[in-house]
Amino acid sequence: MSTQVIVLNGGSSSGKTGITRCLKAILPHPWINLGVDDLIDRLPPSLVEAGSGVEFGQQGEVHLGDGFREMEEAWTKGVAAMARAGARIIIDDVFLSGAASQDRLRAQLEGLEVLWVGVRCDAEIAAGRELARGDRVIGMAVSQAEIVHKGVTYDVEVDTSRTESLDCARTIAARVS
Repeated sequence: MSTQVIVLNGGSSSGKTGITRCLKAILPHPWINLGVDDLIDRLPPSLVEAGSGVEFGQQGEVHLGDGFREMEEAWTKGVAAMARAGARIIIDDVFLSGAASQDRLRAQLEGLEVLWVGVRCDAEIAAGRELARGDRVIGMAVSQAEIVHKGVTYDVEVDTSRTESLDCARTIAARVS
């Protein structure tokens, strides 16, 4: 069976979006990308900066409430349904709970051919990217750089600290069946 889903996990500003763009350009078939930022952008205001949804702390920490988890589960079921219907999907995620986050996603993607990719980046380099972006709470990149990988199992890992997105994408594409 050929790869149906590619999951990119890495901290904020680690380079997942750039890798995704490159993957879509070099893979031989069309791929749709969806990410946790897409989900957060579409949440109702009541779930952003509220106790039941997504809260961003002063030091870049992110707290997820039960309301977010409910929406996340529905969203991942929908993404999995798209893959089961024949769409090739690249998921750009941030496993804030490390292995527990992967387990939740793995349960939704059961029966699909998934390539699990760790996207690493030196915390200070990611922090510089975060500052340059201007659309992130300062501190997210440093706080997430290692915690998102804790206990997570990958098929392939790339490091964007000193490797360009295109070269990372080529490494990943070589593992896509």
